[in-house]
Amino acid sequence: MTTFVDRVELHVAAGNGGHGCASVHREKFKPLGGPDGGNGGRGGDVILVVDQSVTTLLEYHHSPHRKATNGKPGEGGHRSGKDGSDLVLPVPDGTVVLDKRGNVLADLIGEGTTYIAAQGGRGGLGNAALASARRKAPGFALLGEPGHAGDVVLELKTVADVALVGYPSAGKSSLISVLSAAKPKIADYPFTTLVPNLGVVTAGSTVYTIADVPGLIPGASQGKGLGLEFLRHVERCSVLVHVLDTAALESERDPLTDLDVIEAELAEYGGLEDRPRLVVLNKVDIPDGKDLADIIRPDLEARGYQVFEASAIAHLGLKELSFALADIVGKARAARPKEEATRIVIRPKAVDDAGFKVVAEDGFYRVVGEKPERWVHQTDFNNDEAVGYLADRLNRLGVEEELVKAGARAGDEVVIGPEDNAVVFDWEPTLAAGAEMLGRRGEDHRFEAPRPAAQRRRDRDAERDDADEEYESFKPF
Repeated sequence: MTTFVDRVELHVAAGNGGHGCASVHREKFKPLGGPDGGNGGRGGDVILVVDQSVTTLLEYHHSPHRKATNGKPGEGGHRSGKDGSDLVLPVPDGTVVLDKRGNVLADLIGEGTTYIAAQGGRGGLGNAALASARRKAPGFALLGEPGHAGDVVLELKTVADVALVGYPSAGKSSLISVLSAAKPKIADYPFTTLVPNLGVVTAGSTVYTIADVPGLIPGASQGKGLGLEFLRHVERCSVLVHVLDTAALESERDPLTDLDVIEAELAEYGGLEDRPRLVVLNKVDIPDGKDLADIIRPDLEARGYQVFEASAIAHLGLKELSFALADIVGKARAARPKEEATRIVIRPKAVDDAGFKVVAEDGFYRVVGEKPERWVHQTDFNNDEAVGYLADRLNRLGVEEELVKAGARAGDEVVIGPEDNAVVFDWEPTLAAGAEMLGRRGEDHRFEAPRPAAQRRRDRDAERDDADEEYESFKPF
C-alpha cells in the first residue's frame, strides 16, 4: 500500500458566483417602489496552505478532485447572497505548484504560506445596484461568474539542510536513524528505500534537518529506477553527503566507482554544482570495510573531499560527522541573504492598453479580453434588456470602434471569448436592440417625471411641423 506520495495532479474548481436578483419593491399604495434586488455572493476559492504536520501528498493521490462551494443568489429587499466557503488544502512544506506544461506557479516554503489555486467567481449585481439616473428600474440582473477550474501539479521537494545520497543499501537509513530520532525501516534490501526519511539533528547549538534520499542507480537522471522521482528532494539542501559502502558484497562494485556514478547522475540532473560535499565511508566496523577505507581515503582526500569513517551499528565517528555537518550548515545559513520586508510591486497598464483586442480570423472576428469575456458570462441572453445593457457596455469600451477598424461590416460573425467558451452573434453596428418597448437600451420611461402640459403641446406641434416638411420635400411635381 502506498504511504508516501510526492507528486500528484490535482483537479481544482472554485465556486461559482451567485446570480443577482431582479426585484421591484411593492407595498400597498406603492406598486412600483423601485428596484430592490440584492447582489449574488462570491464563489469560494481553493487555497493551498503549508502545514508542518503534513508530510505527504497521499490524501490528494486518493481524492484528486476538489471543489469549493458556490455563492448564494441575491434576494429581494436588498438582501445579498451569502459568499461561498473557501476550500483550504494543507500541503507539506516545500511543495511546488506547477501547471500541466511544467511552468512553476508557486513555491510554498514556510508554515502558513498560501497560494490560491483557483479563484472563485464574482457574484452578479442585482438590479438595485444597476439602477442609475438613466436606468431607474432595471428589469434584469447580472449573472454570477463561473469560478476558475483547472489542473495543477503538486511536487514535494524535501526541505532539509543535509541530503544523504548513495547506492541502495549503502547504509543511509541506518545513519539517519542514529544521527536523529527518525525510525526508518532498515534491512539488507537488494533494492532502494521507497520513501525519503527526514530527521532532526542537534549538534551543539545548531539544529538542522537531514534527509535520507532513496538510493540512486546509473541512469537515474534519465528516469531509470526511482532516481528521477527523488532527485528533486536534494535540490534545497545545503550540503550533500556521499555515503559509500566499504563492505559491499558485490565484487563488481567499489566505493570510488559508486562515487563517480552518483556524481555523474547529480551533474546530469543539474543545479547542484555549488553544494559542498562530504564523504562518509560507512560500515568500517567490519574488518574488510576498515581495510578498504584505509586504502581509498587518500584518493578521496586528493580529490578535495572531506572524509569521515563511520559505523551506524558500532556508533563510530558519528559525533565528528554531526558537528562537521553543523558547521557547514551554519556557514550556509549565514551566507544566505536576509529576508526583506514584503514589497508591493505596482505594474500600471500601458496608456494605450484598451483591455481587449479584436482579431480577424477565417470568416469571423474574435474579441478577446478580460472585461468583454466577463461581461458575456454575466449576461442573461433570455432578457432583451440585459442584452441591450451588454451592447452598451461593449460600445463604451470601444469594441464597436475596433471592429470597424478591423474591417468588420454589418452581418459579420463576431465571437467573444476563447474557443472553448465563446459567444457568437451577427454584428449590427450601433444597434439599439434590447428593451425598445421601454425606450433606449436600459431606460424605463415609466419612472420619468411627467412633462408639463404646455411642453407636451409644443413637442406635439414640433412633431407635426417636421412631418409636414418631410411630406413637402417628397411631394411629386
